[in-house]
Amino acid sequence: MNRYIPGTTLKFSEQAREEAFSTIAPVLEATGGLTLSQLSKLTGLTGSTIQNWIKRGWVSATHGKKYSKKQVQRILLMNMLRNAMKLEDIARLMEYVNGDVEDTSDDIIDDDVLYNILCRIIFTAEDEGAFEAKSIQKLIKRELEQCTNEIHIRSDEYKLHNAMFVMIMGYRSSCIKNEMDKVLTVILDEMQNN
Repeated sequence: MNRYIPGTTLKFSEQAREEAFSTIAPVLEATGGLTLSQLSKLTGLTGSTIQNWIKRGWVSATHGKKYSKKQVQRILLMNMLRNAMKLEDIARLMEYVNGDVEDTSDDIIDDDVLYNILCRIIFTAEDEGAFEAKSIQKLIKRELEQCTNEIHIRSDEYKLHNAMFVMIMGYRSSCIKNEMDKVLTVILDEMQNN
């Protein structure tokens, strides 16, 4: 099975299992950020799509020509959901969790922690073949219990739990849709060739 780190074009590695963003962070630190072309290669998104997300206020604005850690994290989160959800809904979901994209003081959880938790749950669910709602709810609960220090607004933990459930199920829906599209393409090619 070809596994990828969610939201990226990077192949899965055991290093990514616990801290998925750690596979990307060293490049960001060494280069002071990613260029638009590097970010496009990392995500598989076109440069115009990334710039549009910034223009629409879904990702914080760039300062200079490089994309910061915070911008990359937000783009990865949005990218992992975009095939299953409307972009406006993804933006609203991110706002539900972390308020204004430019203001980190209202964040329930940092985007990198959120991304790493989501990836851990996704990898575990894939390994166990457990994408039923109850299994995902249990995995989310377990992860949130283990990272209580990373949750900035404890009273909003229920919001985080619900948003994470939507994100994981959205990601899984996207994967299922991609598999469906592959088979549909084969069927349509066969029909065209007959």
